[in-house]
Amino acid sequence: MAKKKPVKTNAIRLIEQQKIPYTEHRYEWSEEHSGADEAAKQLGQTEKIYKTLLAMGNKTGPLVAVIPGDRELDLKKIAKASGNKKVEMLHLRDLETTTGYIRGGCSPVGMKKLFPTYIDSSAETLDTVIVSAGRRGLQMELKPADLAKVVGADFVEILG
Repeated sequence: MAKKKPVKTNAIRLIEQQKIPYTEHRYEWSEEHSGADEAAKQLGQTEKIYKTLLAMGNKTGPLVAVIPGDRELDLKKIAKASGNKKVEMLHLRDLETTTGYIRGGCSPVGMKKLFPTYIDSSAETLDTVIVSAGRRGLQMELKPADLAKVVGADFVEILG
């Protein structure tokens, strides 16, 4: 039987180019179960799973929020942190054209452009976080500081 070839997404390539240590995690997904909650359930590491959300600021345009998978983004807090008066969630139909990623496989690393990125400050208390590696069913675990460095992120309180 042939060995499965490792998947090299844009996110993983970027992490490897920066020589950042990471661990891959794979899980089964389906159209109905492709979110952070499914990854957390299958990987058994709920507190480490962080989801990537895209929003639109009235001044900055697209911005990225990385928050715990079981929590909600506070639009007022991210607006303030990003220097916007108003922030709305990006329409799902615009996700792929904006980022190059699809729902359930959106990584904060390796988007088409480097957008202003904000990681919830809760991540700083963890040794590692698990975020999408750019494909459904594929996650990567790395240190929060390394994630922030590669995407130029700030740690801020953005939870609702």
